Amino acid sequence: MALSVGDPSGVGPEIAIAAWRLRKDAAVPPFYLLADPDLIAARAKRLGVSLDIAKTTPQAACEAFSRALPVVSLAARLADTPGLPDRANAAGIVEAIDRAVADCIAGAAAAVVTCPIAKKPLYDAGFAFPGHTEYLAHLASHHFGRSILPVMMLAGPDLRTVPVTIHIALAEVPKALTSDLVIETGRIVARDLRDQFGIVAPRLAVAGLNPHAGEGGAMGQEDLRVVAPAVERLRAEGIDAFGPLPADTLFHARARQGYDAVLCMYHDQALIPAKMLAFDEAVNVTLGLPFVRTSPDHGTAFDIAGKGVARPDSLIAALKLARRLADGSAGGQQA
Repeated sequence: MALSVGDPSGVGPEIAIAAWRLRKDAAVPPFYLLADPDLIAARAKRLGVSLDIAKTTPQAACEAFSRALPVVSLAARLADTPGLPDRANAAGIVEAIDRAVADCIAGAAAAVVTCPIAKKPLYDAGFAFPGHTEYLAHLASHHFGRSILPVMMLAGPDLRTVPVTIHIALAEVPKALTSDLVIETGRIVARDLRDQFGIVAPRLAVAGLNPHAGEGGAMGQEDLRVVAPAVERLRAEGIDAFGPLPADTLFHARARQGYDAVLCMYHDQALIPAKMLAFDEAVNVTLGLPFVRTSPDHGTAFDIAGKGVARPDSLIAALKLARRLADGSAGGQQA
């Protein structure tokens, strides 16, 4: 599997190193890291970690994985400045994502796994996309010549949540939220839960936008005029969707037994419960893409970068889930 390094000023390099070092104890599936080998060596030295690095190709990565961390070199150089994001690293960050996707589309990698990126340094360097998810959809759309709607899902041991609107300000959510967007998101989630996760008849709970799902229109009209019609349409198409439901009662243990995923109306409505329940185990999965993509559910963690305390649990979970999804959908044996 192809692992992009993410923002090198964050914890991406060290969680990649830690995941490889735990490859036997944690049964980490083979991967190769798209990065600057000098950066990886410098970060290992900074952390006091003895690390063998194999400069390799995607095709040779599996053979190298047992004895050394396979690193596929980028054309761009990356500076090892933990905790100090640098727009000069933007070219390498984007190149790693581009090449991971290209390798996956070409069949050289079974899945794309991405370490966290920070938006601000990329924006400062001219990056024109809201985040990882939207950029991956752009790459896929460009390659396959068709529009692709990316759907972010946070998948943990006990909860799967999907934000219908993603990287936009809260004030913009009511303007962006449409019945068509809820319907298309629900279709993609139901399809991929069935096709990739093996859930024969997915059950989708749909959260309301407003408190108490609008309280019959007393707290806003969006749930009556936008969300409820979308749920009716999904049900008419044979998808087991129900709602809109008050978000404040959707995530306790008993409620979670009644669905396979929750469609949430905005970013934090989905990510707060997912991260609260399984911060170190939840995985960010992008549905709707023509390839498998996963990521840790945390950010760059600039505040602890380079200190040797970052935990690789979520990255390891992302690697394992990517392997399972790739095996289930394509059965390949690539790294």
